[in-house]
Amino acid sequence: MRSIWNGAISFGLVSIPIKVVNATESHSISFRQIHTEDGGRIRYRKVCELDDREVTQSEIGKGYEDADGTIIPITDEDLAHLPLPTAKTIEIVAFVPADRIDPLHMDSAYYLAVSGAPAAKPYTLLREALKRSQKVAIAKFALRGRERLGMLRVVGDAIAMHGLLWPDEVRAPEGVAPDTEVTINDKELDLADALMDTLGEIDLEELHDEYQEALEEVVAAKAAGEAPPQAPEPAAGGKVLDLMAALESSVRAAKESRGEAPAEEKGQVRSLSQRKTARAAPKQATGKKSTATKKTAAKKTASSAKKSTSKTAQGAKKTAAKSTTKSTAKKSTGKKTASRKRTA
Repeated sequence: MRSIWNGAISFGLVSIPIKVVNATESHSISFRQIHTEDGGRIRYRKVCELDDREVTQSEIGKGYEDADGTIIPITDEDLAHLPLPTAKTIEIVAFVPADRIDPLHMDSAYYLAVSGAPAAKPYTLLREALKRSQKVAIAKFALRGRERLGMLRVVGDAIAMHGLLWPDEVRAPEGVAPDTEVTINDKELDLADALMDTLGEIDLEELHDEYQEALEEVVAAKAAGEAPPQAPEPAAGGKVLDLMAALESSVRAAKESRGEAPAEEKGQVRSLSQRKTARAAPKQATGKKSTATKKTAAKKTASSAKKSTSKTAQGAKKTAAKSTTKSTAKKSTGKKTASRKRTA
């Protein structure tokens, strides 16, 4: 890979000579501008407005336009001697946990390759230190005419650098979020979680650019003098009135696309009517409750039997007491009568 920048990583007092190469590449199909009447190419010519003639690339330099319109020439030599320590150095200024970096700040990605055998030892030292600390390095560097922020991290056995935007280059999300108050209930969140679990994870290697493939088919058909392929009919979409129903349908479709059994068979996702019916239906008594009821009835029966026995016993006692009282009274009367006869 061709290097786009040569310099060194400044790691305290350690200097690591490196080369910067692009870590990404574009596979997009590019188009030329043409004249629609005859297909001729439309080209842009670089013309000097003072001489009114076309100039070559070797005649073109850089210049800064002042507020009054004056052009101040800036040469490559001027840029090479900028009073910046980062002009030819990636200067590490801090080490922070990776989750401290907001992805919104991330820009282009680069690989940092060693420049010469002596750089292998300090390069490996920095790589292993980053691995063990589980941190990333924040650095400043100058590239393409301006100073930038960078984040160094380990990718395999190499050190990669992500360009970072300056904090004032990231806009605040003002006016982006809905300004209407919306209430999300637990059931909707549960269904959203179920949909996320059903879709699951994916290996990014399985994804590809379908737009580019379709575009290549169109170009190939036109080149062969054939009619370009037609786009499939879009799925009939209606206005979603019931968010719960839409979520349930999404979960069901995701499961079927993965070859799983429909949600109804597994009983994992039920329609709203089923849920309401299930809630409205009375709960059936379980075996434990039935047993407990029997035990309670038995206790009540036993208690009633005890009370009945107690009453019977009390009645018997009262009857016996009355009989004894009457017998005693008769005996007493007899004794008195006999006493009276003897006295007479």
